[in-house]
Amino acid sequence: MNRLFVFTLTILLLFMTGAAYAEELIKVRLCEVVHSIFYVPQYIAFNLGYFEDEKLNVELSTAWGGDKAATALITNACDIALIGPETTIYIYKQGAENYLVNFAQLTNRAGSFLLARKPMPDFTWEDVRGKVIVGNRPGGAPQMVLEWVLKRHGIIPQKDVKIITNLDFTANAGAFSGGLGDFVQLFEPSASRLESEKVGYVVASLGASADPVPYTVYIARKKYIEENPEIIQKFTNAIYRAQKWVYSHSIDEITNTIQSFFPDTDPELLYSVVKRYLEQDTWAHNPILTKEVFDHWQDIVIEAGVLDEKAPYEVLVNTIFAKKAVEMIQ
Repeated sequence: MNRLFVFTLTILLLFMTGAAYAEELIKVRLCEVVHSIFYVPQYIAFNLGYFEDEKLNVELSTAWGGDKAATALITNACDIALIGPETTIYIYKQGAENYLVNFAQLTNRAGSFLLARKPMPDFTWEDVRGKVIVGNRPGGAPQMVLEWVLKRHGIIPQKDVKIITNLDFTANAGAFSGGLGDFVQLFEPSASRLESEKVGYVVASLGASADPVPYTVYIARKKYIEENPEIIQKFTNAIYRAQKWVYSHSIDEITNTIQSFFPDTDPELLYSVVKRYLEQDTWAHNPILTKEVFDHWQDIVIEAGVLDEKAPYEVLVNTIFAKKAVEMIQ
Protein backbone atom coordinates (compact mmCIF):
# COMPACT_ATOMS: atom_id res chain seq x y z
CA MET A 1 0.00 0.00 0.00
CA ASN A 2 2.84 2.34 0.94
CA ARG A 3 4.66 1.50 -2.29
CA LEU A 4 1.54 2.28 -4.30
CA PHE A 5 1.16 5.58 -2.46
CA VAL A 6 4.81 6.51 -3.08
CA PHE A 7 4.54 5.56 -6.75
CA THR A 8 1.35 7.60 -7.20
CA LEU A 9 2.87 10.58 -5.40
CA THR A 10 6.00 10.39 -7.58
CA ILE A 11 3.95 10.35 -10.78
CA LEU A 12 1.88 13.26 -9.53
CA LEU A 13 4.97 15.29 -8.68
CA LEU A 14 6.52 14.59 -12.07
CA PHE A 15 3.31 15.63 -13.78
CA MET A 16 3.09 18.82 -11.74
CA THR A 17 6.76 19.62 -12.42
CA GLY A 18 6.29 19.07 -16.13
CA ALA A 19 3.14 21.19 -16.18
CA ALA A 20 4.88 23.98 -14.28
CA TYR A 21 7.80 23.85 -16.71
CA ALA A 22 5.45 23.98 -19.70
CA GLU A 23 3.61 26.94 -18.20
CA GLU A 24 6.75 29.00 -17.80
CA LEU A 25 7.64 28.68 -21.49
CA ILE A 26 6.34 31.50 -23.70
CA LYS A 27 4.43 30.26 -26.73
CA VAL A 28 5.64 31.55 -30.11
CA ARG A 29 3.97 30.55 -33.36
CA LEU A 30 6.58 30.29 -36.12
CA CYS A 31 5.62 29.82 -39.77
CA GLU A 32 8.26 28.79 -42.31
CA VAL A 33 7.62 29.51 -45.98
CA VAL A 34 8.53 25.91 -46.95
CA HIS A 35 10.05 22.97 -45.11
CA SER A 36 13.59 22.73 -46.45
CA ILE A 37 17.12 21.66 -45.60
CA PHE A 38 17.91 25.18 -46.72
CA TYR A 39 16.94 26.27 -43.19
CA VAL A 40 19.39 24.09 -41.26
CA PRO A 41 20.19 26.56 -38.41
CA GLN A 42 16.51 26.81 -37.54
CA TYR A 43 16.22 23.06 -37.02
CA ILE A 44 19.46 23.09 -35.06
CA ALA A 45 17.89 25.63 -32.70
CA PHE A 46 14.96 23.29 -32.16
CA ASN A 47 16.86 20.05 -31.66
CA LEU A 48 19.63 21.46 -29.47
CA GLY A 49 17.09 23.10 -27.18
CA TYR A 50 18.15 26.68 -27.87
CA PHE A 51 14.56 27.92 -27.88
CA GLU A 52 13.82 26.17 -24.60
CA ASP A 53 16.98 27.67 -23.11
CA GLU A 54 15.41 31.05 -23.86
CA LYS A 55 12.14 29.91 -22.21
CA LEU A 56 10.31 29.80 -25.53
CA ASN A 57 7.86 27.15 -26.69
CA VAL A 58 8.14 27.58 -30.45
CA GLU A 59 5.40 25.89 -32.47
CA LEU A 60 6.44 25.36 -36.09
CA SER A 61 4.11 25.26 -39.08
CA THR A 62 4.78 25.34 -42.82
CA ALA A 63 2.92 27.70 -45.16
CA TRP A 64 4.13 26.23 -48.48
CA GLY A 65 4.28 29.60 -50.18
CA GLY A 66 5.45 33.16 -49.57
CA ASP A 67 1.99 34.63 -50.03
CA LYS A 68 0.54 32.14 -47.55
CA ALA A 69 3.24 32.87 -44.95
CA ALA A 70 2.66 36.62 -45.30
CA THR A 71 -1.08 36.14 -44.96
CA ALA A 72 -0.55 34.10 -41.81
CA LEU A 73 1.41 36.98 -40.30
CA ILE A 74 -1.01 39.69 -41.33
CA THR A 75 -4.04 37.80 -40.03
CA ASN A 76 -2.30 36.95 -36.74
CA ALA A 77 -2.27 33.23 -37.51
CA CYS A 78 1.40 33.24 -36.54
CA ASP A 79 3.77 35.53 -34.65
CA ILE A 80 6.98 35.16 -36.65
CA ALA A 81 7.54 34.00 -40.22
CA LEU A 82 10.63 32.83 -42.09
CA ILE A 83 10.21 34.29 -45.55
CA GLY A 84 11.90 36.45 -48.17
CA PRO A 85 12.36 40.15 -47.26
CA GLU A 86 10.69 41.23 -50.48
CA THR A 87 7.39 40.44 -48.75
CA THR A 88 7.95 43.25 -46.26
CA ILE A 89 8.59 45.65 -49.14
CA TYR A 90 5.42 44.71 -51.02
CA ILE A 91 3.18 45.06 -47.96
CA TYR A 92 4.77 48.35 -46.88
CA LYS A 93 4.29 49.76 -50.39
CA GLN A 94 0.59 48.90 -50.15
CA GLY A 95 0.30 51.33 -47.27
CA ALA A 96 -0.24 48.85 -44.44
CA GLU A 97 -0.15 50.52 -41.02
CA ASN A 98 0.94 47.41 -39.13
CA TYR A 99 3.50 46.47 -41.76
CA LEU A 100 6.02 43.65 -41.51
CA VAL A 101 9.56 44.19 -40.23
CA ASN A 102 12.71 42.11 -40.82
CA PHE A 103 14.63 41.43 -37.60
CA ALA A 104 16.97 38.46 -38.12
CA GLN A 105 18.63 37.09 -41.26
CA LEU A 106 18.95 33.30 -41.63
CA THR A 107 20.29 32.57 -45.12
CA ASN A 108 23.10 34.38 -46.85
CA ARG A 109 22.69 33.12 -50.40
CA ALA A 110 20.08 31.83 -52.81
CA GLY A 111 19.38 28.16 -52.25
CA SER A 112 18.49 26.81 -55.69
CA PHE A 113 20.53 24.99 -58.32
CA LEU A 114 20.42 24.65 -62.10
CA LEU A 115 20.26 21.09 -63.42
CA ALA A 116 20.83 19.81 -66.94
CA ARG A 117 19.86 16.50 -68.53
CA LYS A 118 23.47 15.37 -68.74
CA PRO A 119 26.68 16.13 -66.86
CA MET A 120 28.25 19.39 -68.02
CA PRO A 121 31.57 19.77 -66.16
CA ASP A 122 32.53 22.75 -68.31
CA PHE A 123 29.15 24.49 -68.03
CA THR A 124 28.94 28.23 -68.57
CA TRP A 125 25.77 30.30 -68.51
CA GLU A 126 26.17 30.77 -72.25
CA ASP A 127 25.10 27.11 -72.55
CA VAL A 128 21.48 28.01 -71.76
CA ARG A 129 21.16 30.34 -74.76
CA GLY A 130 18.41 29.09 -77.07
CA LYS A 131 17.29 26.50 -74.51
CA VAL A 132 14.31 26.08 -72.17
CA ILE A 133 14.59 26.40 -68.39
CA VAL A 134 11.86 25.17 -66.06
CA GLY A 135 11.86 28.13 -63.69
CA ASN A 136 9.56 29.56 -61.02
CA ARG A 137 6.71 32.05 -60.68
CA PRO A 138 7.37 35.68 -61.73
CA GLY A 139 8.09 37.97 -58.79
CA GLY A 140 9.20 35.12 -56.55
CA ALA A 141 12.70 35.10 -55.11
CA PRO A 142 13.96 32.03 -57.09
CA GLN A 143 12.85 33.51 -60.42
CA MET A 144 14.20 36.98 -59.66
CA VAL A 145 17.62 35.58 -58.73
CA LEU A 146 17.68 33.37 -61.84
CA GLU A 147 16.90 36.35 -64.09
CA TRP A 148 19.50 38.48 -62.28
CA VAL A 149 22.22 35.87 -62.84
CA LEU A 150 21.25 35.37 -66.48
CA LYS A 151 21.43 39.12 -67.17
CA ARG A 152 24.81 39.36 -65.44
CA HIS A 153 26.04 36.83 -68.00
CA GLY A 154 24.53 38.59 -70.99
CA ILE A 155 21.50 36.32 -71.33
CA ILE A 156 18.14 38.11 -71.68
CA PRO A 157 15.30 36.09 -70.11
CA GLN A 158 12.45 35.12 -72.50
CA LYS A 159 14.52 36.40 -75.42
CA ASP A 160 17.79 34.48 -75.37
CA VAL A 161 16.35 31.68 -73.25
CA LYS A 162 12.78 30.57 -72.65
CA ILE A 163 11.81 30.22 -68.99
CA ILE A 164 8.67 28.33 -67.96
CA THR A 165 7.14 30.24 -65.05
CA ASN A 166 3.61 28.86 -64.72
CA LEU A 167 4.39 25.82 -62.55
CA ASP A 168 4.32 25.55 -58.78
CA PHE A 169 7.89 25.04 -57.58
CA THR A 170 6.88 21.70 -56.05
CA ALA A 171 6.01 20.46 -59.55
CA ASN A 172 9.27 21.43 -61.25
CA ALA A 173 11.19 18.24 -60.52
CA GLY A 174 8.39 16.01 -61.77
CA ALA A 175 7.88 18.12 -64.88
CA PHE A 176 11.58 17.96 -65.73
CA SER A 177 11.66 14.21 -65.09
CA GLY A 178 8.72 13.90 -67.47
CA GLY A 179 10.67 15.57 -70.27
CA LEU A 180 9.86 19.28 -69.91
CA GLY A 181 12.73 21.68 -70.56
CA ASP A 182 16.47 21.42 -71.12
CA PHE A 183 17.34 22.78 -67.67
CA VAL A 184 15.47 23.10 -64.39
CA GLN A 185 15.90 25.29 -61.33
CA LEU A 186 15.46 23.25 -58.13
CA PHE A 187 15.97 23.47 -54.40
CA GLU A 188 17.39 20.71 -52.28
CA PRO A 189 16.78 17.87 -51.72
CA SER A 190 15.05 17.72 -55.14
CA ALA A 191 18.30 18.55 -56.94
CA SER A 192 20.33 15.80 -55.25
CA ARG A 193 17.44 13.35 -55.60
CA LEU A 194 17.33 13.81 -59.39
CA GLU A 195 21.09 13.37 -59.48
CA SER A 196 20.83 10.09 -57.56
CA GLU A 197 18.19 8.95 -60.05
CA LYS A 198 20.43 10.06 -62.95
CA VAL A 199 17.60 12.19 -64.29
CA GLY A 200 19.31 15.55 -63.84
CA TYR A 201 22.77 16.87 -63.00
CA VAL A 202 23.66 20.02 -61.09
CA VAL A 203 25.66 22.31 -63.36
CA ALA A 204 25.45 25.60 -61.45
CA SER A 205 24.55 27.02 -58.06
CA LEU A 206 22.39 30.13 -58.10
CA GLY A 207 23.75 30.97 -54.66
CA ALA A 208 27.37 30.79 -55.81
CA SER A 209 26.59 32.58 -59.08
CA ALA A 210 24.98 35.58 -57.37
CA ASP A 211 26.23 37.94 -54.69
CA PRO A 212 25.23 37.32 -51.06
CA VAL A 213 21.54 38.12 -50.56
CA PRO A 214 19.16 37.98 -47.57
CA TYR A 215 17.15 35.20 -49.18
CA THR A 216 15.19 34.27 -46.05
CA VAL A 217 14.69 36.42 -42.97
CA TYR A 218 12.68 36.24 -39.76
CA ILE A 219 9.85 38.74 -39.92
CA ALA A 220 7.12 39.91 -37.56
CA ARG A 221 4.41 42.54 -37.50
CA LYS A 222 5.57 45.99 -36.41
CA LYS A 223 3.25 46.06 -33.40
CA TYR A 224 4.19 42.55 -32.33
CA ILE A 225 7.84 43.56 -32.15
CA GLU A 226 6.99 46.75 -30.26
CA GLU A 227 4.82 44.86 -27.76
CA ASN A 228 7.05 41.80 -27.38
CA PRO A 229 10.71 42.93 -27.50
CA GLU A 230 11.80 40.26 -25.00
CA ILE A 231 10.34 37.47 -27.12
CA ILE A 232 12.02 38.79 -30.27
CA GLN A 233 15.33 39.05 -28.41
CA LYS A 234 15.08 35.52 -27.03
CA PHE A 235 14.16 34.14 -30.43
CA THR A 236 17.07 35.95 -32.10
CA ASN A 237 19.47 34.70 -29.43
CA ALA A 238 18.49 31.11 -30.18
CA ILE A 239 18.94 31.55 -33.92
CA TYR A 240 22.35 33.18 -33.50
CA ARG A 241 23.53 30.31 -31.26
CA ALA A 242 22.43 27.89 -33.99
CA GLN A 243 24.26 29.86 -36.68
CA LYS A 244 27.45 29.75 -34.64
CA TRP A 245 27.01 26.01 -34.01
CA VAL A 246 26.58 25.21 -37.71
CA TYR A 247 29.87 26.83 -38.66
CA SER A 248 31.80 25.14 -35.86
CA HIS A 249 30.66 21.53 -36.39
CA SER A 250 31.13 18.84 -39.00
CA ILE A 251 28.76 17.87 -41.79
CA ASP A 252 28.13 14.56 -40.00
CA GLU A 253 27.18 16.37 -36.80
CA ILE A 254 24.88 18.77 -38.63
CA THR A 255 23.23 15.93 -40.56
CA ASN A 256 22.64 13.83 -37.46
CA THR A 257 21.21 16.78 -35.56
CA ILE A 258 18.59 17.73 -38.16
CA GLN A 259 17.70 14.18 -39.30
CA SER A 260 14.51 14.10 -37.21
CA PHE A 261 13.09 17.00 -39.22
CA PHE A 262 13.55 15.01 -42.44
CA PRO A 263 12.66 11.43 -41.47
CA ASP A 264 11.85 10.42 -45.07
CA THR A 265 15.15 11.70 -46.47
CA ASP A 266 17.93 9.17 -46.92
CA PRO A 267 20.82 10.01 -44.55
CA GLU A 268 23.35 9.92 -47.40
CA LEU A 269 21.22 12.29 -49.44
CA LEU A 270 20.80 14.58 -46.44
CA TYR A 271 24.57 14.56 -45.94
CA SER A 272 25.22 15.55 -49.57
CA VAL A 273 22.70 18.38 -49.37
CA VAL A 274 24.17 19.78 -46.15
CA LYS A 275 27.65 19.51 -47.64
CA ARG A 276 26.63 21.38 -50.77
CA TYR A 277 24.97 24.18 -48.79
CA LEU A 278 27.78 24.45 -46.26
CA GLU A 279 30.49 24.68 -48.91
CA GLN A 280 28.85 27.68 -50.58
CA ASP A 281 28.45 29.58 -47.31
CA THR A 282 24.67 29.42 -47.55
CA TRP A 283 23.76 30.42 -44.00
CA ALA A 284 24.36 33.82 -42.50
CA HIS A 285 27.09 33.80 -39.82
CA ASN A 286 25.01 36.16 -37.69
CA PRO A 287 21.43 37.50 -37.83
CA ILE A 288 22.31 41.13 -38.64
CA LEU A 289 20.66 42.23 -41.91
CA THR A 290 22.86 45.04 -43.22
CA LYS A 291 21.74 47.95 -45.36
CA GLU A 292 24.17 47.00 -48.12
CA VAL A 293 22.73 43.51 -48.46
CA PHE A 294 19.11 44.66 -48.13
CA ASP A 295 19.59 47.36 -50.76
CA HIS A 296 21.24 44.86 -53.10
CA TRP A 297 18.20 42.64 -52.73
CA GLN A 298 15.99 45.60 -53.63
CA ASP A 299 18.13 46.18 -56.74
CA ILE A 300 17.30 42.62 -57.83
CA VAL A 301 13.58 43.14 -57.19
CA ILE A 302 13.58 46.44 -59.09
CA GLU A 303 15.38 44.91 -62.07
CA ALA A 304 12.79 42.13 -62.09
CA GLY A 305 10.15 44.82 -62.67
CA VAL A 306 8.32 44.09 -59.43
CA LEU A 307 9.35 47.26 -57.60
CA ASP A 308 9.60 50.85 -58.83
CA GLU A 309 11.80 52.29 -56.10
CA LYS A 310 13.50 51.20 -52.92
CA ALA A 311 11.73 51.09 -49.58
CA PRO A 312 13.48 52.66 -46.54
CA TYR A 313 15.87 50.26 -44.83
CA GLU A 314 15.48 52.09 -41.52
CA VAL A 315 11.75 51.38 -41.53
CA LEU A 316 11.67 47.77 -42.70
CA VAL A 317 14.75 46.42 -40.93
CA ASN A 318 15.28 46.32 -37.17
CA THR A 319 18.81 45.26 -36.22
CA ILE A 320 18.58 46.02 -32.50
CA PHE A 321 17.92 42.43 -31.47
CA ALA A 322 20.46 40.86 -33.82
CA LYS A 323 23.21 43.24 -32.75
CA LYS A 324 22.44 42.63 -29.09
CA ALA A 325 22.54 38.85 -29.63
CA VAL A 326 25.97 39.10 -31.27
CA GLU A 327 27.18 41.30 -28.44
CA MET A 328 25.89 39.03 -25.68
CA ILE A 329 26.63 35.57 -27.08
CA GLN A 330 30.30 34.72 -27.41
